[in-house]
Amino acid sequence: MTLSKRKFGRTGWNVSEIGFGAWAIGGSWGGVAEDDAKAALNAALDSGVTFIDTADVYGDGRSERIIRDVLRQRGGERPIVATKLGRRLDPHVTAGYTNKRELEGFIDRSLSNLGVDTLDLVQLHCPPTEVYYHPEVFAAMDDFVAAGKIRFYGVSVEKVEEALKAIEYPNVVSVQIIYNMFRQRPAELFFRQAQKKNVAVIARVPLASGMLTGKLSADSVFPSDDHRAFNRHGEAFDLGETFSGVPYDIALKAVDELRGLVPVDASMAQLALRWILMEEAVSVIIPGSKNAAQAASNVSAANLAPLSGEAMQRVREVYERYIAPEVHQRW
Repeated sequence: MTLSKRKFGRTGWNVSEIGFGAWAIGGSWGGVAEDDAKAALNAALDSGVTFIDTADVYGDGRSERIIRDVLRQRGGERPIVATKLGRRLDPHVTAGYTNKRELEGFIDRSLSNLGVDTLDLVQLHCPPTEVYYHPEVFAAMDDFVAAGKIRFYGVSVEKVEEALKAIEYPNVVSVQIIYNMFRQRPAELFFRQAQKKNVAVIARVPLASGMLTGKLSADSVFPSDDHRAFNRHGEAFDLGETFSGVPYDIALKAVDELRGLVPVDASMAQLALRWILMEEAVSVIIPGSKNAAQAASNVSAANLAPLSGEAMQRVREVYERYIAPEVHQRW
């Protein structure tokens, strides 16, 4: 199949509309063997994926190094590789982001992990909200571009408020934000502003941590090293990163309501990804995969026919009844 491409803001890049999220192959999703991780990434690339998203903290660099090894082995034209910095700060506070030397150290480490001379895209990794009100942080990123260490920079945010503030900085080329059937608020205002300013949008957590695959149940058990076990109540990082912040029992009820929309010969995960592709402001979706079959299945969601107006309205109704009261104003 040939994956359609979308314009990635004002970078001049055109990237596959479905990318590869490399959190799961790094860590915090239960054990993933290195062979499976490499097979997942290879399957995505074989299917036409040209955008990979990772971070320096995914497996403490494991994800970046796996990407490096796979791309070296494959050779040929390289996909765009986006990484992130900031979550290695301990404590993870605003002062760390205003320390230019600290940021440069993270960049140098990612350059080494990924085995490149210049990083394609570096994103601030869900920093405290206050960081967006410190122009010196963004000035430092400008300096790293000028020095040739990074080509472009963007942000990964928790809240719509942060996204709107971030794109006031003229050289923020992309915003990564949670957007899925359970997190619809970005479409109300932020997406239109991003389009006006020609800012790329990376949609993350597209399957609500697996909830929108339709495969989870009240009896599902997660390994202790899976964030779906250890961050159920926001103990380790923002609650919104796990099941999109929706209480587990309510999410299950909503999923049951959505099952009837799944097309014949498609999966609920593919339906959920196709729903996101209906939004023209989204540049790329980054579902994660633990193995080759998951990766190929995610990419094939692009083959589904566009959703009908009736189906889109049904998704909205389920969101408003079950999900919005839990999450809409929080993020």
